[in-house]
Amino acid sequence: MKNKLIIFDTTLRDGEQSPGASMTKEEKVRIARQLERMRVDVIEAGFPAASNGDFESVKAVASSIKDSTVCGLARALERDIERAGEAIKPAVSGRIHTFIATSPIHMEKKLRMSPDQVVEQAVKAVKWARKWTDNVEFSPEDAGRSETDFLCRILEAVIEAGATTLNIPDTVGYNLPQQFGNLIATLRERIPNSDKAIFSVHCHNDLGLAVANSLSAVLAGARQVECTINGLGERAGNAALEEIVMAVRTRQDVFSCDTGIDTTQIVPASRLVAGITGFAVQPNKAIVGANAFAHESGIHQDGVLKHRETYEIMRAEDVGWSANKMVLGKHSGRNAFRSRLVELGIELESEEALNAAFARFKDLADKKHEIFDEDIHALVSDEEQAMVKEQFKLVSLRVCSETGETPHAQVTISDGGKEKAAEADGGGPVDASFKAIEVIVKSGTELLLYSVNNITSGTDAQGEVTVRLAKGGRIVNGQGADTDIVIASAKAYLNALNKLTGKLERMNPQV
Repeated sequence: MKNKLIIFDTTLRDGEQSPGASMTKEEKVRIARQLERMRVDVIEAGFPAASNGDFESVKAVASSIKDSTVCGLARALERDIERAGEAIKPAVSGRIHTFIATSPIHMEKKLRMSPDQVVEQAVKAVKWARKWTDNVEFSPEDAGRSETDFLCRILEAVIEAGATTLNIPDTVGYNLPQQFGNLIATLRERIPNSDKAIFSVHCHNDLGLAVANSLSAVLAGARQVECTINGLGERAGNAALEEIVMAVRTRQDVFSCDTGIDTTQIVPASRLVAGITGFAVQPNKAIVGANAFAHESGIHQDGVLKHRETYEIMRAEDVGWSANKMVLGKHSGRNAFRSRLVELGIELESEEALNAAFARFKDLADKKHEIFDEDIHALVSDEEQAMVKEQFKLVSLRVCSETGETPHAQVTISDGGKEKAAEADGGGPVDASFKAIEVIVKSGTELLLYSVNNITSGTDAQGEVTVRLAKGGRIVNGQGADTDIVIASAKAYLNALNKLTGKLERMNPQV
């Protein structure tokens, strides 16, 4: 029997640390349920000690998930570990993931601790965590730049203290595949009690090598990979879950292990995370990009038509790509709509939420002839954003854009329940709309990104707009969807403003 490769997804923790990718508690639960549907082994739901909001999010995920292990991150501090233990308490299967830096530069410059003190603290942390759960993971932060002798020493000590998983992170994405694989092999060989723990890896993508380093580690005996949907994460991101899973599944001639992932759920998970975070997937992204299974070259097209495997090493259907579209229309009933939501894996919290989503579906059906699955995901996301208490809400928008004339916008928004109106000129209808909104809110924000993606095909397709705003060191993404791209833009701008006026930004350490 082949060895099991454990998939540890950290989209909700490390993925959320991407500037602008913050998620609400409800959004985290929604993604977690999709990860559970995909049969992810371990879901790292957040860093409970970071804030009350993050604690509640991890607790909510732990309460909702039954088939996957739910993990909370904690520094090697007793208060952090207690907070993580409380957060994962409702889980059927819970894990505490604790870490401390081990590279010379981190120990000296950041921790200001001696190597002996670091080992002592790591052992204490694992013992504290064992009071809450037998499933304890330990990470030596910046292992990729740590001294091998010291890594062997600290890892042997934490195994003795009760750690069951050892995660070796390439925290700054510095390693090369052969080098990183050799490190894993060396640690497994030199640590006397290495057979008592599962070796894991967590690679960052600063040099574009996160997946390659992770796979090299698997070949060297690692049996857990920490990864994220779409490769989301700090700086250049993490190893992409979909690439790890499909590389191992496709190359069974090389790998002596396999995952338990339901690969048909990969594309739905990718779309869900992209929609919630506002981080669109590049068209040429492996596995989940729009062009991943497209062929333009005549030679390629001819080969695929004659025999698919001439140019395709996996089937699009195996990772969740489908041409299926929703055939419901404006005459469809509420029960049919509910059934389609179930098929798509969308769970709404109440009848009120279902009724609101169905009303939006009817409105959309009046605007569009064909409703696609992607449209349903977008309108549900839009509805969930609308149900959150909002400071600003779009009431009406009128724009005028004419050849030879300066675009002009008139906007009315609800500000804390009080309607306010303003108008402004701009370089285009979207620019004019944003300026009109700013006349009212006077936010003083900086616009970092404005992005438009068509959710489906056709001239009547919904446009999904992402707006990234910055103020006082905080960066947030706002999303909006509508068949009218200017209205979608205004919704996205207001959504970002609502996030800025909401809870304080979490400050997470990195591992």
